Amino acid sequence: MGRIAVIGAGMGAMAAAARLAVAGHRVVVYERTETYGGAVRRFERDGFAFDTGPGLLPLPAVYRDLFVKTGKQPLEECVELVQVDPSTDHVFADGTRVSLPNASRAGVLAALDEALGADAGARWGDFLVRAREAWDRARRPLLEEPLWPNWPVLAERDPYPSVPHRKLLRTRRAGTLAEVAAWELRDARLTALLESHALAYGLDPRVTPASAAVLPYMEHAFGTWYVRGGIRELARAVYERCVDRRVEFRFGTSVERIVEKGGRVVGVELSGGGSPSSGSEGDAFAEADFVVAGVAPGVLDGLLPGVMVRGGDEVPPQPGAASRLTVLLALRGGRPAGVTHRTVVHTVDRAGELDRLFGERPGLPASPTVVVSRPDDPALVPDAEHEAVTVTVTVPSGAPVSEADVERVLGAAGRALPGLRDRLLWHEVRTPADIAEATGAEGGAVPAPALAAGDGRLLHPSNSTRVPGLFTAGGWAHPGGGLPHAGMSGALVAGLIVEGPEFQGSQ
Repeated sequence: MGRIAVIGAGMGAMAAAARLAVAGHRVVVYERTETYGGAVRRFERDGFAFDTGPGLLPLPAVYRDLFVKTGKQPLEECVELVQVDPSTDHVFADGTRVSLPNASRAGVLAALDEALGADAGARWGDFLVRAREAWDRARRPLLEEPLWPNWPVLAERDPYPSVPHRKLLRTRRAGTLAEVAAWELRDARLTALLESHALAYGLDPRVTPASAAVLPYMEHAFGTWYVRGGIRELARAVYERCVDRRVEFRFGTSVERIVEKGGRVVGVELSGGGSPSSGSEGDAFAEADFVVAGVAPGVLDGLLPGVMVRGGDEVPPQPGAASRLTVLLALRGGRPAGVTHRTVVHTVDRAGELDRLFGERPGLPASPTVVVSRPDDPALVPDAEHEAVTVTVTVPSGAPVSEADVERVLGAAGRALPGLRDRLLWHEVRTPADIAEATGAEGGAVPAPALAAGDGRLLHPSNSTRVPGLFTAGGWAHPGGGLPHAGMSGALVAGLIVEGPEFQGSQ
């Protein structure tokens, strides 16, 4: 079997490494930082612990499959999964609140009717039916199969079966998520509910294709899960599975160049402590039959320019991805009984928020939409008399963060956390610059999941590249960002290496 060099120890790269090791390959992971997980990190201080990346796990079946395929211990024996119920509380601009149960269609529709008035549930339910049809149409090509060589078919056809809208003697179908909300939901609060799923990935609903309806559908259909101890525990479990499968990790080791010879990759040049398998002057050289790059496009282009491709021909370049600002709150006083794990506090100025996030002069909105996470987990606090809370807001990538920005975020979070200022012991801030340091992505950009339509703007580069033997995994490769998608990318890369170009995805 072959020698495989994996660049980066993010979730997609480790998922590929574990699967390839089980197939008999010798796998070495080179990670420039001193730990694994990519953006899935943890901050600890004074007995408090916080996830600084994703806080919840959608679609856990992806990681269940990884653990089934790579060892005897299933995922649930390596981490404790807890279904979050209610799934989310929403606090809308007009002060209306609604608590949505997890993975319960009837419960969600009843809650919406009670909070927003009769017919709200029916409109959301009809939308979910259409979203399911979009999911059924897009699931295999966008998640389970390598990117089609004829990817323009995915770029041109929107799988969302929108309702015809008649205005001024013309009939149109919704082409964007904002049009779906305006024409089919017809309620500012339902609009906020729908668009919050796009905003969480840094997507502008005014231009994001209607196919993004699959984002709320995934959460509705498959539920939302918390990993006891934090999502960082999932990264630990994947790392330990790799080690159990004899994957070798070399931390503090940067790959400086991917080496190509005779039309295919032959290895990587290293700095920072990587032991060479054969020597050369200057940086160490490690031979490899295959290279798996789990890094952002700008980083990969610096290692071997011009290698990323999305299929037969290149699609338009992706728009600049957004980033996240995270504020970690150490609070005095225990977590009150009955508190929901996740609360979305919606902006009171939708137009202003979208203009600041995606306009010509990007910055933090005066009234941002914030996500408040309050895990019921004793492992995260020094004792029962304290609470660890995480507040997350979407911001433009590369955006500088001031104390005034943090104050605006805390002000918005106070709508879900009464008495926040009086309870606050201290806070820590994680900015786009911190994400850039952890992941190498320019400006701390966070990749969105792959979506159909939109002229291919939200497709991601193929896991195969122009150079034989070089593959890409992780959130910046097909099928895009998010924990489930990263895990799927690892499965696709392993399939392409083990079975060859004829690999057609999971069956």
